[in-house]
Amino acid sequence: MPDSPDHLVIRLSTEAQKTVEFFNALAPGQWERTVYTEGSCWTVHQVLAHFVATEKAFRQLIENVLAGGSGAPEEFNIDSYNERKVAGLRDFSPDELMQQFEAQRQANIELVKRMGPQDLLKTGRHPFLGMTTLEEIIQLLYRHNQIHQRDMRRLPQAGEEPASQPG
Repeated sequence: MPDSPDHLVIRLSTEAQKTVEFFNALAPGQWERTVYTEGSCWTVHQVLAHFVATEKAFRQLIENVLAGGSGAPEEFNIDSYNERKVAGLRDFSPDELMQQFEAQRQANIELVKRMGPQDLLKTGRHPFLGMTTLEEIIQLLYRHNQIHQRDMRRLPQAGEEPASQPG
């Protein structure tokens, strides 16, 4: 049975609060710890920037599919997009990024609040999932952050190797 828009709103809100709590609990020195070693070797700070960029991108994708669009173009390169968007946010402080994350997530929550159950069945292309329903795209929005937060919680102690892929 598909999730309802109301259920997805609750999940988006609950997971956003967990994300805020996670980042607010970090000590100043933890923001520059390396999380991933491939690509541009993202730090905790860059993962938060990635969350900000992802929130906006998901909203654009969801709006496209809601309006009858096909979603992301087949040639869309998610890795290049992520690298470019994270680099563009490098000068923002953690506090500024947290404010942006909360505002972007709230905008996504408001978008889902306006949806009906039938909207969740609309399909479009997500760059990672391929052709899928809006329900699955919205679920990925909060699951995506869960995956990255898990990776950050598992950061190695001094002398150990960090994770290899940002995803």
